Amino acid sequence: MTVIRWIAIILAAGYLAGLVLLYLRQREMLFPIPTIERTAPAAAGFPEAEEHVLAASDGEKVIVWHVPARPGRPVILYFHGNGDFLAGAVGRFKAITADGTGLIALSYRGYAGSSGAPSEDGLLRDAAAAYSFATARYEPQRIVAWGFSLGTGVAVAIASEQAVGRLILEAPYTSIADVVAPHYWFAPVRLLMRDQFHSDRRIARVTVPLLIMHGTEDQTVPFVLGERLFALAHEPKRFVRIPGGGHDDLASFGAIEIARQFINGG
Repeated sequence: MTVIRWIAIILAAGYLAGLVLLYLRQREMLFPIPTIERTAPAAAGFPEAEEHVLAASDGEKVIVWHVPARPGRPVILYFHGNGDFLAGAVGRFKAITADGTGLIALSYRGYAGSSGAPSEDGLLRDAAAAYSFATARYEPQRIVAWGFSLGTGVAVAIASEQAVGRLILEAPYTSIADVVAPHYWFAPVRLLMRDQFHSDRRIARVTVPLLIMHGTEDQTVPFVLGERLFALAHEPKRFVRIPGGGHDDLASFGAIEIARQFINGG
């Protein structure tokens, strides 16, 4: 019995040590920052954009790229995914702005030239700064909040608290805990996670037209989570199921054009 007891103690200690490691390193895993290097829009092949440095409410300095909208056109307030950076999305940004639609794309704290370290509270502060930048230049009804992957949680938070014209969610989730829990079934994820981005609790406060696009073969954010979030949302809303679409490839399935039609009232 003594041997069994010691084995049990060792296993329990190892399990607890694993939980502590997961807790301490969770932000490294949730925010796998691809680069901290600042790249000017022109150097990235996007001279149409202006770079601005904004101050978040806690003093961190975050970068936005701004492509002014042509008269009468909307402006996209864009929130990228957790492994993205602005210079890596130039192709997408060019497609979005090709018809005169404006763009305000945020580089979260800790990402590609922005100061600080990411967290849910921090990203929401950054988004608030980007929203203030947008409303200083555009009427709220011209602003379309667009979030991709992790950024959908940021976009939902903004649209639930601030006036915008429309909301686009690409590969969204109900909460980050719902995404992560199946992979860490052995851990009490919902108790340990500090940054859960509960879109499921915020989406009911969104009253503007909503578009959700989700690939059926998404291996990062399961398709069913997009369906669940859509079910919680108010009308008017549209869900676009993209057969064969994965997580990062929806543009190749026509996502930009689908979004453009939605933005233009289609």
